[in-house]
Amino acid sequence: MIVVVCPGQGSQTPGFLVPWIAEPRFRDHLDAISDSVGIDLVAHGTTSDADTIRDTAVAQPLIVAAGLLTLAALFETRRDRIGGIAGHSVGELTAAAGAGILSEADAMTLVRERGAAMAEAAAITRTGMSAVIGGDETELLEKLATLDLEPANFNGGGQIVVAGELAGLDNLRENPPSGARVIPLQVAGAFHTRYMAPAVDRLRTVAATLSKHDPALTIWTNRDGSAVESGDAFVDLLVGQVSSPVRWDKTMAAFAAAGVTGVIEVAPAGALVGLAKRGLKGVPTVAVKTPDDLSAAFDLIDGNS
Repeated sequence: MIVVVCPGQGSQTPGFLVPWIAEPRFRDHLDAISDSVGIDLVAHGTTSDADTIRDTAVAQPLIVAAGLLTLAALFETRRDRIGGIAGHSVGELTAAAGAGILSEADAMTLVRERGAAMAEAAAITRTGMSAVIGGDETELLEKLATLDLEPANFNGGGQIVVAGELAGLDNLRENPPSGARVIPLQVAGAFHTRYMAPAVDRLRTVAATLSKHDPALTIWTNRDGSAVESGDAFVDLLVGQVSSPVRWDKTMAAFAAAGVTGVIEVAPAGALVGLAKRGLKGVPTVAVKTPDDLSAAFDLIDGNS
């Protein structure tokens, strides 16, 4: 079974869409998405600098739009050979569109509001995130409690992303748990923690105006890795996920239980196949970073048919 995965914030890099817009079909698609949300995603994906695309209100629509370009190419001829889909954090909106829960236009409307709402929430208090690699999970969680920090992403493979106020993160970096490394992340706030609570009500209001459909493709949630059969329930979960931890470790465990035989990550790809190589050892992966990578993705799909 082939599973498609959709990355979250932090996966974007300056100019990553340059190879995509070199092809007219992708340029036209991205132009249409840009027009629908009133954001120049062509410029942000090609010429904007790292600081500009780090802005949550820009990064999130940009990441979802890139994923939608990739999904259009993958699904054009091989949708019936894909066994399931899931997204990490904001990638859940990409996945919702891929599964048919939301239309592309509604997914982009929701991600535009999500990015803006989370940016506003992040501006209230100076916060950030750090990746903790290695060490004992119980020891780490106990230390987080003493520093008033929270686990934000359980990514599997010995990686947990933590979040909170910058002083606490600095303390953790200077005094890490035994056997652990702490790496500050270039993100603009403490996502998936209590600091994002102000964004949740706003998103629920927006989500209530959208048309939801039950998924036409198996889709797993970040909440606990379970497969969700109701479109309404999935959208409710992804809205609530803004202020609660991402359990990507459980999502990968669900892939394994379902018999995954290959993982394809949509653009801007790389992070999730890296986690899969540690959490789903031996399962073939393809990171679709540019259109040139699509042939490898098609080969993986065809080889598993």
